[in-house]
Amino acid sequence: MLADIGMIGLAVMGSNLVKNMLGHGYTVAVYNREREMTEHFMEQNEGKKVIATYSYAELVKNIARPRKIMMMIRAGSPVDMVIGELLPLLDEGDIVIDGGNSHFPDTVRRTALLESKGFRFIGTGVSGGEEGALKGPSLMPGGSPSAWEEVKPVFQAICAKADGSPCCEWVGENGAGHFVKMVHNGIEYGDMQLICESYQLMRDLLGLSAEEMSAVFKNWNGTELNSYLIEITGNILAKKDEDGTPLVEHILDTAGQKGTGKWTGISSLEEGVPLTLICEAVHARCLSAMKEERVRASKAYPRTKAVYHGDRDALIEDIRRALYCAKIVSYTQGYTLMRAAAKTYHWNLNYGGIALMWRGGCIIRSRFLGKIKEAFDNNPALENLLLDPYFMDTVEKFKDSWRKVVATAISYGVPVPAMSAALEYFDGYTTERLPANLLQAQRDYFGAHTYERTDTPRGEFFHTDWTGEGGDTSSTTYEV
Repeated sequence: MLADIGMIGLAVMGSNLVKNMLGHGYTVAVYNREREMTEHFMEQNEGKKVIATYSYAELVKNIARPRKIMMMIRAGSPVDMVIGELLPLLDEGDIVIDGGNSHFPDTVRRTALLESKGFRFIGTGVSGGEEGALKGPSLMPGGSPSAWEEVKPVFQAICAKADGSPCCEWVGENGAGHFVKMVHNGIEYGDMQLICESYQLMRDLLGLSAEEMSAVFKNWNGTELNSYLIEITGNILAKKDEDGTPLVEHILDTAGQKGTGKWTGISSLEEGVPLTLICEAVHARCLSAMKEERVRASKAYPRTKAVYHGDRDALIEDIRRALYCAKIVSYTQGYTLMRAAAKTYHWNLNYGGIALMWRGGCIIRSRFLGKIKEAFDNNPALENLLLDPYFMDTVEKFKDSWRKVVATAISYGVPVPAMSAALEYFDGYTTERLPANLLQAQRDYFGAHTYERTDTPRGEFFHTDWTGEGGDTSSTTYEV
């Protein structure tokens, strides 16, 4: 008996994906560097169609051709090391799959390497965490196009389903799958930060208890905000510690990160796309890590506790609306980045299909994503979600609440970096005339960088001798 697919790495994600595959009738060959983990996995899955192997050669020998070998290991150099050990053992047309959180340029490089040697490569985003891997994750595969038909039956069997449709479809060539997963993670950063800011407003400004806030979030989950993250927030706030007090209030306010949010921000700078909300979400985690310094600063700048004297229930509803508007901006910026990268890397991305892939199994799954799919179904060339009729109507109805919440937070000294960054993006995007004309004049004044004029065709550049001493020599024009 030969296996349908092989799995390298039997930590939480790898082992749960294997169990998922076994549950769908596939035979899986498994390998882990630590022999004990393989033996433990076999003990847990005795009698199932799983083949234990204890070397790469044995793993390769036990998989039907063309071989499909998936890695669920730590991103970076470990992936290159495993690939290097596997390649001499493979036959032409075999497929290596990286399911870790690899940086997409690495996937571009690895796809080119394997294809140059006659093999095929897939870099796939896997979202949903431990539970998703076991019960159905969101999968975002990209790489060698010819490999898709080989892995499609397995991937679409084990992935989550949304309204009966698999939350897995081919994304694009080389690094497209991991790029989309990176953007997914950046949006996840934004969603989580926006929820945390809403929590802080209700806690610090309105004085709501964790139990009261749990009820608010559970109520919100029955509205447009319905999502996995809103759902678990309600559950988290209801959880009690051993002494009966809210567990969340005993958790230190320093947040960690694994780098994908940072990569998203760097990509936005490289593409020249404003990703203000997601970058603020990353910076908020960085600021949270400065715990001891923040404690000292709070003593250096003491302020009296904020007490809101307005209508409490009305502000809670305003916060809900502001959160939804900011969420729209978060996804707007993520989709704008994907559109820019698709042009750079010549990917033909299916934006509505990406929303469908995210509707089930993944961390950002939500009712909201159905509206994004509808937007791109109605207009595949949509350049910005804020120009879709549904989102335009929603923001128009909710924007006064959004402004009120941000203004109130600022006046009371409650930090809302992501929510306010979203509003600033919206205001900038919907402003016909920004002050960049003055900025261009400044650049031309000190660096002869030239400028375009409002009374001449786009693409014609001019330089002014502002001081009378600069002459007519100008710098070259360039765009970043």
